[in-house]
Amino acid sequence: MTSTAAIAALAALAQESRLAVFRLLVQTGPGGMAATKIAEALAIAPSSLSFHLKELAHANLVAASKAGRSIIYSANYAGMNGLLAFLTENCCAGVPCCVPDITTLSKETTT
Repeated sequence: MTSTAAIAALAALAQESRLAVFRLLVQTGPGGMAATKIAEALAIAPSSLSFHLKELAHANLVAASKAGRSIIYSANYAGMNGLLAFLTENCCAGVPCCVPDITTLSKETTT
């Protein structure tokens, strides 16, 4: 991943509604979710949601596919993993380090 792509992804996630949409899609799994269901789940107006989904897709974090009359959105796990790899590429100056337990880390950031 390039710095420009990482900046675009981070900028897309730096907005509360887009972050909520992305987290919901990651939790939903590869099957994704219809735009109408996303709007209902997060109480976001469809017109606003459309804008946010466009920004996430432009940042390569979300993919869209047509299913009948619905558009199904899903997290682009390759894009997400690419961003995580870019952010941790030079972690610990190349010295092997202990990766924290994600559950513990999650609890620390919410307190």
